[in-house]
Amino acid sequence: MTRLKTNQSYSKSSLKSAPRSTPKSYPKFKKINGKHPFQKETKDSYVAYRARTRHGGKVTAFNFDLAREIGLIPKNHPDRMTKELEKAFVDTFAIVIINEYDQINNIQFPKEDIKPNFYMATRYLQLQHPNKQGKTSGDGRSIWNGQLSTKEGTFDISSCGTGATCLSPATHIQNKYFQTGDPSISYGCGYAELDEGLATLFFSEVLNQNQLQTERVLGILTFPDGYAITVRVHENLLRPSHMFNHLKQGNYEALELVVKYYINRQINEGHWKDAPKSWHKRLDYFLDKQNEVFAHTAARFEDEYIFCWLDWDGDNVLMDGGIIDYGSIRQFGLFHSEYRFDDADRFSTSIIEQKNKAKYTVQNFAQIVDFLKTKERRPLKEFTKAQWSEDFETYFTQAKRRNLLRKIGYEDSVVEEILTQSPDLIDHFMKPYAYFERAKSVKGPHPVNDGINWDAIFCMRDILRELPQLYLSRGDVISSSEFMEIAKSTYATEEDLKITSYRKKKIDEFQDAYWQLVKKTASLEKKTLNKILLNLTMRSSVINKYDRITGDSITTIVDMLMEKIKGMNPEKLHKLLVHFRDYQNLDPDTDIEGEKAAHRKNWHRSDLMRGFLQVVREYREGL
Repeated sequence: MTRLKTNQSYSKSSLKSAPRSTPKSYPKFKKINGKHPFQKETKDSYVAYRARTRHGGKVTAFNFDLAREIGLIPKNHPDRMTKELEKAFVDTFAIVIINEYDQINNIQFPKEDIKPNFYMATRYLQLQHPNKQGKTSGDGRSIWNGQLSTKEGTFDISSCGTGATCLSPATHIQNKYFQTGDPSISYGCGYAELDEGLATLFFSEVLNQNQLQTERVLGILTFPDGYAITVRVHENLLRPSHMFNHLKQGNYEALELVVKYYINRQINEGHWKDAPKSWHKRLDYFLDKQNEVFAHTAARFEDEYIFCWLDWDGDNVLMDGGIIDYGSIRQFGLFHSEYRFDDADRFSTSIIEQKNKAKYTVQNFAQIVDFLKTKERRPLKEFTKAQWSEDFETYFTQAKRRNLLRKIGYEDSVVEEILTQSPDLIDHFMKPYAYFERAKSVKGPHPVNDGINWDAIFCMRDILRELPQLYLSRGDVISSSEFMEIAKSTYATEEDLKITSYRKKKIDEFQDAYWQLVKKTASLEKKTLNKILLNLTMRSSVINKYDRITGDSITTIVDMLMEKIKGMNPEKLHKLLVHFRDYQNLDPDTDIEGEKAAHRKNWHRSDLMRGFLQVVREYREGL
């Protein structure tokens, strides 16, 4: 799937050559009016709501970069929140639904406040609901604002915090409809908090620029009651769970319409250029595409230490594997493979378990394809062993190999050469790498703030960053004690770091396999070992940056931001966002300094930004 352009900033320096454009009106906003093709092309897939104006809203955050990328504002629009732009944003997104409580109690609203079109809260499977077939679940405090089509592409837009729908867990657990804003219920009240939106804004921008699929925040509105609306954008906001509810209910017609909607959209928008024409073959193509997506997603989450609580019901990710709902998203600094979130009635999956959850998700896709072909819904267990399962393992393994080669510092062209000619070399390296990555403290599992964890004790980013430059200066391997000194994390105890004969063997295997890869690369590229090591030194220093954000650091940064937010306008917040995002760019092929040197010249002098960076460094190995 085509991704939104990343890492674009339109600062004063980058706009000098172009005339500034601050329109008196912003006509593209008028296209976002509740209408969406999903409403016409599917059935039993959403609840329609009229909406009304929610007064008192002001723009607290606006993602100028994203707005330009999707064609909502002109390309040469400065990072300035004009009165006209603020009015367009508020008029479009400051809304609240007229829900069942309002209707039952015949609450009247001014006619001029009522929007002309219906908005939709989409239905999808959620296992935390009493009904396990998705009959009662879906968007509980969100609606889809509509779809925006510009020359830049087609984008779905939704808002969180727009009122209590009938699809929230609270409605069906307590068997009653709630008035929006009801203080007796938290999530079920239909509103959202500002800190939630800020965390999503900052986290999603960092992950997006580092080539991870994710929904992004277009802007945040705040209101006098302290609540907020977070507006989110992605190329396609459809989740697997938008299909799985119909599958579990055996609703053939609704399922067929949703699958057709998705397939046709992928083809029409140019994401699937080689899809066959016959319906049955398209279904097979659909299964293979989703198989590849979820195998690659699981591998990427595992290798980037991203905890997404990826579960089989397909509620936690988009169809393209994109990250949504940042309330439970974490990026660990180390491979904390035993971390589990405590969700009161159950513990979450761990990072390692996400692979099988992704595979089980594809198994549901396999059942969907068979059901649509035969009109007979065979038991899910009958699809456990099939060609798709073998293909998943192949896709997953190849993705793991590719991810590790990139972490080492190889360019994509070299990665493909090694994968084609010598996959055994990366497999040989992967074994000792996994040994150190997955090593855990002798202290064992222990409680953390929101769950349990078993501490990892080695930081693989550090060893991958430091090794090539040490090899370059010495021309030989390093000692076992030096290896351990570089790789150890702050979680490691003295007992954890003992150099046993077995561990020394693993250190030797690690270095031997690394050198074999370097020598093979020199042969393939017809370059000297020193040139290969120099290139790896430069690239790995960016890829394996010492400071990398974690879930804990984002939480702490948002807490700091909340203390300053009242005195901050959207322009200043956006500048902070861009500086922070750019600092976390891990792409060695992006010349941020050259592209934005003037823009970033004094960014580190901000007390708040210095505080952010200190937090990132402090929590770099955490959860």
